Amino acid sequence: MHSSEANNVKFSLTKFRAGYELAEVDDFLDSLHNALAQWESGRPGTILAAEVVQQRFAVTKFRNGYDQDQVDDFLAKATATLQAYEKVSKPGY
Repeated sequence: MHSSEANNVKFSLTKFRAGYELAEVDDFLDSLHNALAQWESGRPGTILAAEVVQQRFAVTKFRNGYDQDQVDDFLAKATATLQAYEKVSKPGY
């Protein structure tokens, strides 16, 4: 995964069913984009894979939200990318 994907990803919107709060996901994606860009430039990023795994978003039901499965799938890909960067950056690997 490249940092540009965190900036350009589009998720389906939900309404009248559970979805993740739009602003929370968007804010996290901005942070994820910056972290991936740091890793790509050879510096440790500000977000680690474990933080992505632990990330939780508020759920909305009667307002627009992002499709939870799509967001979770995207975050799983981001986690794998960050794990690869972290493994390479650790001495002895």
